[in-house]
Amino acid sequence: MTPSRGRGEEREDSRIGVGGGGGRGHGRYVIELKFGFFPLLFLRLPLGLMRVDAGGIADLSTSLALYLDAASDFILSSLSRAAPVWEAVRAAVLLPLMKTAVVLCLVMSLILVVEKLSMALVALYVKVFGRTPEKVYKWQEMPQDPELGSLPYPMVLVQIPMFNEREVYEISIGAACTLAWPNDKLIIQVLDDSTDITIRELVQEECGKWQRKGRNIHYISRDNRNGYKAGALKEAMELDYVKKCDYVAIFDADHEPPTDFLLRSVPFLMHNHEIALVQARWKFGKFMHNQLSISVLLKQRTFIHILHQLNLQTVTITIQEMSLNYHFKVEQQSGSSTMAFFGFNGTAGVWRILAINEADGWKERTTVEDMDLAVRATLRGWKFLYIGDLKVCVYIITSDLDMEWGTELLALIQVKSELPSSYKAYRYQQHRWACGPANLFKKMALDILMAKKVTSLKKLFLLYNFFFARRIISHNVTFFFYCIIIPLSSFFPEVVIPKWGVFYVPTLITILNAVGTPRSLHLIVIWIFFENVMSLHRCKAVYIGLLEAGRVNEWVVTEKLGNALKTKQISAVAKKFPRNLWERFLFLELALGFFLLICACHNFFFRRNQYFFFIFPQTISFLLMGFGFVGNHFPQTK
Repeated sequence: MTPSRGRGEEREDSRIGVGGGGGRGHGRYVIELKFGFFPLLFLRLPLGLMRVDAGGIADLSTSLALYLDAASDFILSSLSRAAPVWEAVRAAVLLPLMKTAVVLCLVMSLILVVEKLSMALVALYVKVFGRTPEKVYKWQEMPQDPELGSLPYPMVLVQIPMFNEREVYEISIGAACTLAWPNDKLIIQVLDDSTDITIRELVQEECGKWQRKGRNIHYISRDNRNGYKAGALKEAMELDYVKKCDYVAIFDADHEPPTDFLLRSVPFLMHNHEIALVQARWKFGKFMHNQLSISVLLKQRTFIHILHQLNLQTVTITIQEMSLNYHFKVEQQSGSSTMAFFGFNGTAGVWRILAINEADGWKERTTVEDMDLAVRATLRGWKFLYIGDLKVCVYIITSDLDMEWGTELLALIQVKSELPSSYKAYRYQQHRWACGPANLFKKMALDILMAKKVTSLKKLFLLYNFFFARRIISHNVTFFFYCIIIPLSSFFPEVVIPKWGVFYVPTLITILNAVGTPRSLHLIVIWIFFENVMSLHRCKAVYIGLLEAGRVNEWVVTEKLGNALKTKQISAVAKKFPRNLWERFLFLELALGFFLLICACHNFFFRRNQYFFFIFPQTISFLLMGFGFVGNHFPQTK
């Protein structure tokens, strides 16, 4: 005779359902695993524990135990009844959507890889066969005849737009004033839109210093910021003395051109009347200690800790450099060599003023006024030239050290250039660079189709290659395919993504992107995950630009620290940045990080493919960004 069993024991066994009988609980467990219904699994555990605890605590009243038991039954049975509904929705809606999304992403991946491969082949051809600008276009060295003096030299205008550039204004103004060009043929405009009166006074004093040295330099400020940078450039071009200038060179406040910049670039414009723009390359490599006080670190930490901090900053900067080097060495080189067109970078370039006027000048309708001008100029038949070996550097960042060996350390790793000083600043910059082109694409698509001075081939290049493939498709593929669709496919066993789409295509794209900075190939894996995190903001910015949503014309000046840590106390500089831990949290990154964590865990436990090898590191990268572990954080000083 079988001993009698209590009601609670019966229900406990039926819910556990791990025996061969396949009780009610076993059926639920199968449903949970089959459909990836994680809420059932996670709710089942605490509810089961609640009931077991309720039966095991002697002093708990019977009514409370029955109430908890009934509540557990009700919730679990409700979720169990919802499972067929979930299965129907999944089969009729979610599964077809997933399959369609996979096909679309695979098509976009092929578009992107073909585009990148074609650009890389053109850049390789130029390099292998030595198709330098001097071989393609006419170029002659400027005459150095004392009798002729400055007569052969055209009048050149140099513009330096700036906004609250306390840390870099001396560098940019000094570099412009030391350009190798006759004084009587060079006019310099400092376009200061600073809202800080103290900074305005400093910039004006610096201009006065160079005026006393004989340079023709003009300090121009406005009482408003209408049009931002484009507005400042537009108003400055309307001054009377500009009419006698033939060319205009533009440098952002954080750029330091070499002294022979005009001697190497202007002759292309003088001897090739179809060229409207000569663009130089940027030289990157921001020195990492602009984000922390070496002097303080030397006092508070060991030498190994200092090297560790500097190495982390080097990695972060190098990752940014890899993306930007590809833009110059591959994208702009290929555009210049095939279609004589590329997007103006807004700095480190020399324009023919006639071309600017024919293109209706500067317009402030988007945040990429430089690209806007470039597209309008090329639609009027003008050509652009990229000079890869003419590099414009941003200032050398230095810092005072208290110890001699610290100075030697800086001498070994010091480089030129200025990239965004924080992850937040980099996000704002990337938002502007992704949102602006998408918005410009929407505004100019019809103008491109209706243009009469360009061939159909160039129209196709502008619409498909320049805008659609590089500015729309690329960001969508990186975010949706690699950050959403592939991780989400772990919950859909019926969805099979081809190996070439998961592995071979992204591998080829990664290699093509890395060729611009071959010395950093050892950081390629870190670069992949960093770019995937940034794709979240770029993709969001693309749709903001296309839909002209709220932040479409948002303009946030990229933060620069420059020599701030040389001239200020670290505590003063640190006031710009969040001190509390919660202020560093980035909730979009955290949300994606936890989503990827769920996908990675499910893939690890319940699937045969090995996507978790990719998803887990991506999860870590999103969470690191989200929790604020990447960026500039200053040591606290007493």
